[in-house]
Amino acid sequence: MDPEQNTFYRIMNKIFYLWDAPVEYFREKIVVPNQKKYPWYHQKFRRVPTIDECYEYDIVCITEAQYQFDRDKLVDDEILSILRQRYEDCGWYYGEDKDKFCTDYYNAYIDASGAWFTKYGDLGGHQSVVEALMKQKHRMVWERRHGPVGSGITNKKYAI
Repeated sequence: MDPEQNTFYRIMNKIFYLWDAPVEYFREKIVVPNQKKYPWYHQKFRRVPTIDECYEYDIVCITEAQYQFDRDKLVDDEILSILRQRYEDCGWYYGEDKDKFCTDYYNAYIDASGAWFTKYGDLGGHQSVVEALMKQKHRMVWERRHGPVGSGITNKKYAI
């Protein structure tokens, strides 16, 4: 290496150090110590007001509630998928004895799928938070008149 290249290399190193040192110092002394350490592997969003807490023409609140609904649906879909996968893995592992060993997984999956269908079922392809609220309202009215869904009509006043 000739002396001119060595000098150029040292000058460039000094310029880089002068540029990088304040940035590195700021990151190591201020940013990293003040960061919160989360044990989660996904982004954690803050909860926003639900659709029943929004005013009628508050578009921002309704939009945030829709995004929250979409995120909750994705999480519920993933939970259902994990429960189904656990049951299927158990079934593959135990084979014909799956009825004896995998009933807990099966019951958890059936309960979760029933809850999923109660919340998201029959909403159609483009699901909106307003339609989900109306579904919930209609279910509550039904249960007030007839008792819990699936129990038969208990109120003779509304019987056909």
